[in-house]
Amino acid sequence: MKSCVTIVLGLQWGDEGKGKILDVMAAEADWVLRAQGGNNAGHTVEIGKEKYVLHLVPSGILRSDVSCLIAGGAVVDPAGLVKEIEGLTKRKIRTRGRLHLAAQAHLVLPHHRAVDQGSEKRRGHGKIGTTGRGIGPAYSDKATRVGLRAGELALAPAELARRLRERVAAHNRVARNQGWEKISATQTVREMAQAARFLRPYLADGVTLAHRAVSSGKRILIEGAQGTFLDVDHGTYPFVTSSHCTAGGACTGTGVPPTAIQRVVGVLKAYTTRVGGGPFVTEDGTLGHLLHGMGREFGSTTGRARRCGWFDAVLVRRAVQLNGVTEMAITNLDGLDGLEKIPVCVGYRLKGRILSEPPVESSDWARCKPVYRVFDGWCEPTTEARHWKDLPRKARIYLSAITELVGAPLGIISVGAGREQTFRHG
Repeated sequence: MKSCVTIVLGLQWGDEGKGKILDVMAAEADWVLRAQGGNNAGHTVEIGKEKYVLHLVPSGILRSDVSCLIAGGAVVDPAGLVKEIEGLTKRKIRTRGRLHLAAQAHLVLPHHRAVDQGSEKRRGHGKIGTTGRGIGPAYSDKATRVGLRAGELALAPAELARRLRERVAAHNRVARNQGWEKISATQTVREMAQAARFLRPYLADGVTLAHRAVSSGKRILIEGAQGTFLDVDHGTYPFVTSSHCTAGGACTGTGVPPTAIQRVVGVLKAYTTRVGGGPFVTEDGTLGHLLHGMGREFGSTTGRARRCGWFDAVLVRRAVQLNGVTEMAITNLDGLDGLEKIPVCVGYRLKGRILSEPPVESSDWARCKPVYRVFDGWCEPTTEARHWKDLPRKARIYLSAITELVGAPLGIISVGAGREQTFRHG
């Protein structure tokens, strides 16, 4: 029996509305696998009057018949995951037997947060803009082969404590010289022992689970965190996250082979946002002021106001290429409802030349100026639209132009936060 495996990922700098799109698509899924990232991600889903903000748990958990896996490519703060599961349980969302934590996933420990926060502080004006949750340092330990993995939570308590004390001691030996906070080994062992008791029933071999789902013909969604241009290889380096946010990273993180993938759904906003430092060619303070005044564009994880700008077709066209996007899901169209004119970036001007592709170096990227094509706004609400034909004619023209400019077909349109405000194109 052939399974249907779909990757759902962001085509900008994250915060594109992946959580909502994944929740809608999960209505026709059996499994949702979280491929990478940690609790620096935030997926927001609104169901009726209820609002759920998920950080590590895949969005499919809100569908009672869907199973979920936090795969080996993710990094997991055990205490944070416990808190998230407890919050879901209080809201009558069942996780036992449905949510699985891959033993291969690496752990985010208290000393990782100390390194993250201390390093950002030392960068001063050149800071990356991380969430300070220890994600980068956890991935660094993974790369240098000194990290601890989720499977180690099942060790005998004395052995787990020994390994934790060893890692804390290594951190504390260099903490003062590096400007990092020293960490209590005793407190770390206590905190991790509590989390281990709670999380042991959720532990599983993530690769085996994923491959069983594929071989048995299950409908699978692979959920990416962040967005393409925060990818550590293909993003606006060094203003990136520490994992691979692209379709290739989805395969690496879950262990599902590329040959099993049938669809890649790229999620993007009808405009552009990013959080943290780094180049942003179409950034526009006036648009940001408008969206923030509407109560929009604040981070799900940090609450920080997002930087806002016009739609960047150069950026998204590259993301479509990198990910092999088979269809797009465009969100937040309603955020543009009141505008008379809507610029779209169709090229970058750099050193007297017009670029149709992004430069490699962030320093060059930061010097680029947008070349705009201006569209007429529709100046009427789209929030009640439930079909393509319900949208204002000028909104349809705008969306059709975006699909032509970036080279991928439009599959899904979202005009609000609710499940019911999402519909298929055509």
